[in-house]
Amino acid sequence: MANRNARFRCPRQFRSPPRPELKSVSQDETNHSRSSHWPGKTFWLALLVIPLLAILVWSLWSEHHPEQERELRIEIQDRLETWFPEGMRLPEGLLGFVPRSAHFAESDPPNVIMLHGLDEPGGIFDELAKAFDEAGINSWEFRYPNDQAIDHSADLLAEHWGGLENGQPVILVGHSMGGLVIRDFVSRHRHPVDAEPRVTGPEVRGVIQVATPNQGSEWARLRAWLEVRELFTDIAEREFSLFAGLRDGTGAAKIDLRPDSAFLTELNARPWPEAVPIRIFGGFIAEATEPMRDSLTALGQSIDPDLARQLQTWWQETGEQVGDGAVAVESLAIEGQPEPIILPASHRGLLVSLPLADGPPPAIEPVVEKIRSWQKDFRHDD
Repeated sequence: MANRNARFRCPRQFRSPPRPELKSVSQDETNHSRSSHWPGKTFWLALLVIPLLAILVWSLWSEHHPEQERELRIEIQDRLETWFPEGMRLPEGLLGFVPRSAHFAESDPPNVIMLHGLDEPGGIFDELAKAFDEAGINSWEFRYPNDQAIDHSADLLAEHWGGLENGQPVILVGHSMGGLVIRDFVSRHRHPVDAEPRVTGPEVRGVIQVATPNQGSEWARLRAWLEVRELFTDIAEREFSLFAGLRDGTGAAKIDLRPDSAFLTELNARPWPEAVPIRIFGGFIAEATEPMRDSLTALGQSIDPDLARQLQTWWQETGEQVGDGAVAVESLAIEGQPEPIILPASHRGLLVSLPLADGPPPAIEPVVEKIRSWQKDFRHDD
């Protein structure tokens, strides 16, 4: 009899295959396996350095070839407008004439038309338009792709000008670059000297510039920060899109704004019509405060009067170079025109109430008064 205690043995064909031997994986091997799936430090360094080098090379090239850069930017804008007409179209209300008065009917012809400057997100004329209403002056605004070449903006104004009623003369007010658009439009389109007008529409009876860099601005090279400000404004107003940074142009304006640019050289050499007066207002943010002047006086009395005078001269020269923070005082003037009126304010603070500002924007009252004075002259002449 078979032994009952004998162990039953399963036939070989029914046995499970042997289990593979498990090997332990060290922490180093695990880390190596993970790191092999991710780019190394060299990759990330290259990802950072290559764009910076590209920007550096582009900056060096554009600094020495501004006109070629300008033509390239214009060509890019033209191509984008051809390829993506819908995406490149400015939102409604950001192109053409926009009535700004709360008192006059929109059908009433304007007394004043205002033009904003480079990368201006809006609001620069809000307080001025209110002051115009209080003075009985009907104000409109002309909005345009403000980062395109300045002469293109003047051409765009000329295209719209013929749509205005031809009876009542108009005064143009430009903030910053808007003043250059006005100069180009008036001297090349509406009232060219020794030539027939290239457009119909109302006559221009006066021009007011506020913080306009008639001789250029070095700050134009840093316009990328202005673009960032405008971008955040677009997002806040729900007007952002992939084309938001390109609708206003591709940066040709900042080349025109450089001192001694081809645009400014030609504009400043062009004669200005005598029948169109110009008044210029600028800002100065480095004015010595009363305590500073008292300190300089005390320094002169107690130590050295010459040292006090030297410090005061240095402070004055520094302030003139800084100007309103964007436009130097010496850049405001136009040869053959009245000297600029300098007010204690920053570039935007001339027309906009800013935090910590003492009183209303200082340019608003003199601008309104000058326009009222011109209007009296118009009525007397007529």
